[in-house]
Amino acid sequence: MIEQQIKSAIRDIPDFPKPGIVFKDITPILKDPALCINIVDAFVEQLKGIRIDVVAGVESRGFLFGLTLANRLGVPFVPVRKAGKLPFTIKQKVYNLEYGTATIEMHTDAFEPGQHVLIHDDLLATGGTVTAASELINEMGGIVAGFSFVVGLGFLNGKERIAPLSNNIIVLADY
Repeated sequence: MIEQQIKSAIRDIPDFPKPGIVFKDITPILKDPALCINIVDAFVEQLKGIRIDVVAGVESRGFLFGLTLANRLGVPFVPVRKAGKLPFTIKQKVYNLEYGTATIEMHTDAFEPGQHVLIHDDLLATGGTVTAASELINEMGGIVAGFSFVVGLGFLNGKERIAPLSNNIIVLADY
């Protein structure tokens, strides 16, 4: 089962990035090519029957499996970046964090209006960043096809927060 394979590989880092947080480190997964293939296979299987025209990977760990997933689905990959990282004409979205705000951006030519965009990230916590990405995609004329995550922190209720944005939410390993 993919969930157990992922959980066996993930490393817990206590008190990172600040005291009281237990960081779920996915980098040991990246040292296991067979597990990486199994993760992408699991996403592809669960996405069957869902129209996906583009995969949008959220910076930066969303790029790791997002690009491979897009390639396997035969669709373009577009990065969702932090402010100031993209060189072409961009559209931005400012969103609230626990303390302050953050900004994400995409190239204005990332996808065509009406295309169905899958938002991919490595981890679903509170859902704030992917909610902002959804809003940005909608503002640019796209349709959110769903969400895919390697790991979810269910106790932070991110899935409930993003459920109104799409019925298609894939979390391979939930804590």
